[in-house]
Amino acid sequence: MAHSNKNSASVFQRPGTRGAQIASYLLAVGLCTATLIYGLLPGLLAVCLGYLLTTALTGQNRQRGPRLSPVWAATVVIVVPIVGLVILFANAKGVAFGAVAQYQALLHHLAGTVLEIRQKLPPDLASHLPDELLTAQSWLVEYLQSQAHALSGFGTAGLRGGLLVYVGLIVGALMVATTPSPSQGPLRVALRQRGSDFMNAFRQIVVAQFWIAAFNAACTAIFLWLALPLAGVQMPYSATLVGLTFVAGLIPIVGNLLCNSILTIAGVSVSPAVGLTCLLFLVAIHKFEYVINAKVVGKRTNTAAWELLSVMFIGEAIFGVAGLVAAPLYYAYTKRELLDAGLI
Repeated sequence: MAHSNKNSASVFQRPGTRGAQIASYLLAVGLCTATLIYGLLPGLLAVCLGYLLTTALTGQNRQRGPRLSPVWAATVVIVVPIVGLVILFANAKGVAFGAVAQYQALLHHLAGTVLEIRQKLPPDLASHLPDELLTAQSWLVEYLQSQAHALSGFGTAGLRGGLLVYVGLIVGALMVATTPSPSQGPLRVALRQRGSDFMNAFRQIVVAQFWIAAFNAACTAIFLWLALPLAGVQMPYSATLVGLTFVAGLIPIVGNLLCNSILTIAGVSVSPAVGLTCLLFLVAIHKFEYVINAKVVGKRTNTAAWELLSVMFIGEAIFGVAGLVAAPLYYAYTKRELLDAGLI
């Protein structure tokens, strides 16, 4: 699927290929937009993941280690999730629904803490809080409770989303296993180049963000399960908070802000001092994370933090949560195309 820039440039210099290149750009834009409009983003991300996993198993990008044929690699990617689900449901019935119930309880707990924020704070400090804070409190409580209520429909939505993700994995795996057609028309070549650039952008953003999320979750686990208990403090819903830190950490910048807010409110539910400790811990951890972000994500994608924030806010304003999640990936892909074209 991947072609070098040199080869693709030579292809696009042939007569009649300029129109095919423009058509491939239009098709790529249309596909990315339709994915957000029709709620197919999980499937698109799964296609990319299936493709990269299958490619990794074939060993195309490494010199050493075991290698599988494309057909066997695709078979592993397609079959392993089914086997894993069978084992999970056979030995851990109700785990998924139990996790959903835990997150519902956490949201209700946070809502209660927000309502009682004045009672939690010292009287001298609480008396200086502005009356406008009551409006913000009411809005935040209603939002948290609405999110908890929305999780009640997790069963149907989760089944649909899981099926969409699995179909995407199959498509991504089959893209590697299927033998390319000997016909190499200009539009086919151009579309393969668009796909190659998109997969590279996915690899750069998602792989880097995965390690950042894992780092955040590991530090949060040490803080909640080791540091606080040694100080005689037991944080409620600590396991749920660690899981949320990892999942939200997969979203650049905004996910970290969300985790910071939730963990701080959870700390305030114990005491104001614990809440302040949580806030100081998060500030310290994210100082390290900024270094990692600059070294890993910034170096791989040549993207500054303000650029990511801008495109994420625009994506969220237009497409909601899906736009927020897709914005870093789409922006990295767009930037890669512009770099290849020599426009930036």
